[in-house]
Amino acid sequence: MSFLSFALRCGQCRSTYALSPAPIRLFHGGQVLLARQAKKVAAPSKKMLAAKARRKAAKAKKSVYDSEKMTLEDAISVLRAVEVASPNSTYELVIKTEMKKGSVIPRGRFALPREPKPMSKDRVLVFAEGRQAEDAKKAGADIVGGPELADGVLSGRYNATVYLSTPGLLRAITPKLGRFLGPKGLMPSERRGTVTEDVAGYIRRLKGTAEWKGDKSGVIRTPIAKLHYPIEDVVKNVRYFLNVVKRATGVEKDPKEKTKKDAGSKPVNAITKVILSSRQGPGIQISDA
Repeated sequence: MSFLSFALRCGQCRSTYALSPAPIRLFHGGQVLLARQAKKVAAPSKKMLAAKARRKAAKAKKSVYDSEKMTLEDAISVLRAVEVASPNSTYELVIKTEMKKGSVIPRGRFALPREPKPMSKDRVLVFAEGRQAEDAKKAGADIVGGPELADGVLSGRYNATVYLSTPGLLRAITPKLGRFLGPKGLMPSERRGTVTEDVAGYIRRLKGTAEWKGDKSGVIRTPIAKLHYPIEDVVKNVRYFLNVVKRATGVEKDPKEKTKKDAGSKPVNAITKVILSSRQGPGIQISDA
């Protein structure tokens, strides 16, 4: 008889050597192991998530100004009363658009029925050759040339506010000017319409218009009218600019593009807020925008 087997029989030796019983082997289907396993939580359904979002929105604190909306004419009258000592102040229109993932920053050109300030003249540089270069010069382009102008743009010799290019020269200028003009939003692009065969027609459309664009969060700001303008003129300016923004963001379809067969559908950037303000007045949300 071995010593260990004798020690297991003797209670005194068992306490002396503190021999523990052999461990119990647990199988994957044993009741003890199954009880220890954590229960799997079922994934919430779409209805449950929607209900949770509604409860969270109901508990969220709402601004006291959310319900304070006015019609456009009432907002104009209120701001005019606030700025009674500054009749030469300017109305500012703020349009907030919804920027979804992958949305393009809204931008375009416009000419108000009655401008609040003198418009600055655009300086146009055109990359074109041959007949298109001659047409660009006749249309009023300031600088016209081929790919050799790229070095002058990089060195600062040629400065412009608008850069146009024909499709044939785009590949020649992109390697040099892509990283230089791209971050400034001035690089010729087919999406913006600054790469075109009809360079002269684009230059003619530039005359008498100004550029507008939103920021990265989709907010568009522009001076819209002077406070001493009649209310009818201010309303015309606001309505006109709103229509321009709605067409550019895809909220409304441009009647000119309905006839084009190859015109693709634009992504819609919904307009969430329209606010009218002045230099010293409050921002008033427009209810009939």
